[in-house]
Amino acid sequence: MQKKSYFSKILILLAGVLWGCMGLFVRPLNDMGLSSWDIVFLRAVLTTVFMALLLLIKDKSLFKIRLRDIWCFLGTGLLSIVFFNLCYFKEITITSLSVAAILLYTAPAFVMIISAFCFKERLSVRKIIALILSFTGLIFVTGVLGGSGVERLNFSTIMIGLGAGLGYALYSIFSRFAIERGYESYTISFYTFLFAAFATLFFAKPLDVTTTVASSFSGVGLAFVFVLVSTVIPYITYTRGLKSVENGQASIIASIEPVVATLNGIILFGEKMSWSVAAGIILVLAGIVISNLGGERDFSSGK
Repeated sequence: MQKKSYFSKILILLAGVLWGCMGLFVRPLNDMGLSSWDIVFLRAVLTTVFMALLLLIKDKSLFKIRLRDIWCFLGTGLLSIVFFNLCYFKEITITSLSVAAILLYTAPAFVMIISAFCFKERLSVRKIIALILSFTGLIFVTGVLGGSGVERLNFSTIMIGLGAGLGYALYSIFSRFAIERGYESYTISFYTFLFAAFATLFFAKPLDVTTTVASSFSGVGLAFVFVLVSTVIPYITYTRGLKSVENGQASIIASIEPVVATLNGIILFGEKMSWSVAAGIILVLAGIVISNLGGERDFSSGK
């Protein structure tokens, strides 16, 4: 069981690393003229296509879901993916990116609290210490302490930011419900982005997205690599990892995402490495290590 749990943690860590690479693709797509919502729409549609092909190749029966369970996928697709993006994109228009990122990463706290009620996951001292270390590290990594974003905090800013954090957290919650009902990660990812694709039609410009991306081979290649690396693989691995790892622990492990994003900025875009960023990275990694100390629980076997 322990080997299975360690492998699941590696899958979740891989998901966090790949999510942290998203900016490498979003920046050039934005430079091509796509808005944030256009990119979300592109991501959702192409992910749905990728997952449909995978299900056709792997096992067509994975398309089957019970009507009484559809709320699980509406939860991951609408309440998580769409609601999270709606809140987060609004947040970055009314406050600094660093403040938006900090409020977004209240997600592990939401996951822990909701999971304690819904799945009887224990709020241990170890988890709380790991959460505090990771969150403090994220504050240092984003540089929010030295920025002016804090001065622009008000009630609506905080509530929208917390809404983004809650939406981000709800993927773990609704995915857990789906897993406990016997669904595979492939099925969960497919229906998540199918519903998200339909919903984002109201916010994006589908014709403009298609024209822009299809205008060159490089655009098509960029779009497909973006979806494969930043969505298809990480969502499959993260959801698969949830079979053997508690929600709260998984959310802390995945907090490696902003650390990877920061390191990408430093290594690839010449952004500066300050003492606060270095300290933040160490704190986040310490939180991840501490969260992995102690006993294990295998959800797939019900133990």
